[in-house]
Amino acid sequence: MILTENQTKAAILEFLVKKGRWGAHYFPVDTLVNWMGRKVERNGRRVRSCLKQLAKEGYVLMHKRGETASLNPTMIRNIRELIGQPSLNQR
Repeated sequence: MILTENQTKAAILEFLVKKGRWGAHYFPVDTLVNWMGRKVERNGRRVRSCLKQLAKEGYVLMHKRGETASLNPTMIRNIRELIGQPSLNQR
């Protein structure tokens, strides 16, 4: 499946939201790249570059010298808008 860069970023964020990885509850980057690499063209390189961009934009927090990642809890509203889910207040 060919995804644009924005769709790839949204897929990464959606994956982390489904896994419940907010703040100190982080997820291994290698595992994330392996799972997402099956769905994204150019395998892990594209996923890693999108993950780095998300970290620069503040959506994702990197832990353990960049080996694990989690969602930034202060960006909940922006993350929900980016992936197209309703906000937490509407649940």
